[in-house]
Amino acid sequence: MPSITLDLGKVGKHLLMWAVVLMVLAAVFWAYLQPTMVVDLANRFWSCF
Repeated sequence: MPSITLDLGKVGKHLLMWAVVLMVLAAVFWAYLQPTMVVDLANRFWSCF
């Protein structure tokens, strides 16, 4: 029985990379829309020192 493989190729990998980059940027933008989250992250980071 033949196995089914997913071959994205060069263009598919490039599109997948850009999709991941855009998702990360969207998550960062969403985080900065919530000031309490940014303050909490800054406090957690500062508490390490």
